[in-house]
Amino acid sequence: MPVSRQCELLELPRSTFYHVPKSVTDEGLELMQLIDRCHLEHPFYGSRRVRDWLEDQGHKINRKRIQRLMRTMGLVALYPKRNLSLANQAHKVYPYLLRDLVIDRPNQVWSTDITFVPMAHGFVYLVAVMDWHSRRVLSWRVSNTLDASFCIDALEEAIENHGVPEIFNTDQGSQFTSDDFTNVLKENDIRISMDGKGCWIDNVFVERLWRSVKYEEVYLKAYDDIRGARKSLGIYFDFYNTERRHQSLDRQTPDQVYYENVTRKAA
Repeated sequence: MPVSRQCELLELPRSTFYHVPKSVTDEGLELMQLIDRCHLEHPFYGSRRVRDWLEDQGHKINRKRIQRLMRTMGLVALYPKRNLSLANQAHKVYPYLLRDLVIDRPNQVWSTDITFVPMAHGFVYLVAVMDWHSRRVLSWRVSNTLDASFCIDALEEAIENHGVPEIFNTDQGSQFTSDDFTNVLKENDIRISMDGKGCWIDNVFVERLWRSVKYEEVYLKAYDDIRGARKSLGIYFDFYNTERRHQSLDRQTPDQVYYENVTRKAA
């Protein structure tokens, strides 16, 4: 029976009827965790290769279901794409400014990105702002939606606590190309840089951060809710900044490199 007829019989206004989306099942969440691991290891895999990878793990899944889950997670295979929609883009895309640039001091370049974080029941999204020179995580936020507000909150917190960088680099995600996000950068006279389409290597330090966060924190735990995820991630990022030494930083911590250079510059 048509929905309009059902509403008529029940004497309900047609405008009050709406579809209630189903929550992600435990099986679906398990698949999303596996897809996330596959994408972290092979970011160039599309839905076909992800399907083959899952089959190798003993999960025979329909490709259309994998595509739906990847869209829910905000995952896209990274490869050079033809730029056919540039003239119709609603948001302005800025050029990549870091090519051949020597980055030798804190607050010269900041960058950000979003990643998917599984929980025991459901999932959240994580955004972090990182200083490229020291690899220090300056701020972060978790959210259960992919709107731009939690990204703006993280950006404003980083600026409030650490000043402003010379350049801010992002990918071309809708959160970072939105007017609300870019206006914060413009108001603080920060130069805007954006990765090329499909060029994940342009933001490689944040991609490397996600690998560390997931293998050293997220995959070892099953957060019960957003509050638990926020608390546990806060402990990890504190450890990451203050205790975890980096080989690329001559075995120093991000805090040591960041604050030593900031203090020298102030002096």
